[in-house]
Amino acid sequence: MKPADAAAPAPPDAAPRTPLDLELYAQPGHLIRRAQQIAVAMFAEAIGRDVTPVQYAVLRMLQERPGIDQVTLAREVALDNSSTADIAARLETKGWVLREVLPRRQRALSLTAEGQAVLDRLVPALHAMNSQMLAGLDTAERAEFMRLLGKFVQLNNAQSRAPLRASPAD
Repeated sequence: MKPADAAAPAPPDAAPRTPLDLELYAQPGHLIRRAQQIAVAMFAEAIGRDVTPVQYAVLRMLQERPGIDQVTLAREVALDNSSTADIAARLETKGWVLREVLPRRQRALSLTAEGQAVLDRLVPALHAMNSQMLAGLDTAERAEFMRLLGKFVQLNNAQSRAPLRASPAD
């Protein structure tokens, strides 16, 4: 992390900043990228490497919406259709997901008993990871961070290569 004193304003005798003279650690895109790196590393440390964060999202959605088709699943977890198909095939190979062919070549997806058992085993580690991730924030800061993060994602959803097309509250 950047040293605290590095965020201090430039001394009065320093040359004026131009629009092209951007402080790296003051750029939201850079901080978001770093936050993603940290979140993925913490996920791998807590969960291991058998399940990726994206696979976890797919498994959780299948837990909430058993029998959902792949195209709808892609929309609900903000993935493109081909990535969702690849992930579903990998999870099927692991024995965690069942894919059934529907009319018009769609596929319905559901968790297997083994897939549900995997999710059940992950829950304690995920709770601990989420707590650890936000441990440096007090209760009000946690709520505000999550509110602002959710707002940022919602306001910028359309900019994604695979925008979320369903409400997380649905």
